[in-house]
Amino acid sequence: MNTLCKNCQNIFNGHYCNVCGQSAKTHRIDSSFLMEDIEHGIFHYDNGIGYSLKRLYKKPGVEIRNYISGKRVGHFRPISLTIILATVYALLYHLLGVTLINSDNKGSIVHLERIMKYYSWYVFFTIPVFAFATKIAFRVKKYNFSELIIFEAFKSTQRLLVHILFLPLFYAFVSTPKLITLLNYILIVIDITLILWTNIQFFDHKKKLTVWSSTLLAYFIYIICIFTLLVLIIVISNYFSIALL
Repeated sequence: MNTLCKNCQNIFNGHYCNVCGQSAKTHRIDSSFLMEDIEHGIFHYDNGIGYSLKRLYKKPGVEIRNYISGKRVGHFRPISLTIILATVYALLYHLLGVTLINSDNKGSIVHLERIMKYYSWYVFFTIPVFAFATKIAFRVKKYNFSELIIFEAFKSTQRLLVHILFLPLFYAFVSTPKLITLLNYILIVIDITLILWTNIQFFDHKKKLTVWSSTLLAYFIYIICIFTLLVLIIVISNYFSIALL
């Protein structure tokens, strides 16, 4: 039976496309795909990291939409890539001993250190929260939740690489609090720009003003969800701490 390749549009017969090599089986992204992606990230590594990162800074929204629709040859699996970059970021953070916040509040510093200790898992578990916020804010119906997780994983990877590249600057200006603050503001601007740039391309059927407002709403929903989860974790932790006394 002939198959239409979702990557290069070639019509072929067999398990793999004879032009680009993509598998004939490119099912829609679902929970099974996510579990396979996580397993792949833990046990396997290939040479698609550079290709995926390069494509994410050319036409990110278009590239992610193509990936979800089945055009996946050459790409490193997005969740795997996110976990790898988050791990690299946390490792460099500890090796360089950088300062990311300019604050006299020891509680804030302690909280940041706790997050950085398990940063890869923190990034991993916040991706579904971002996906949920995007689904609500943009009223997404075309894509299922698993596909939105892939969408947000790619976006997280995009921002993580920028933050990794900024770590040497934080290290260089560790003794200059004002510059540390300035670097953080620059990163915030870059993060927002990348998110908007990607969203505008991904949701190209919507007006740009709608995408802007929906992006801000999604971020607001994300903040509320994260804050609620943190409060629940603190309350539950305190409850068990008191119960054990």
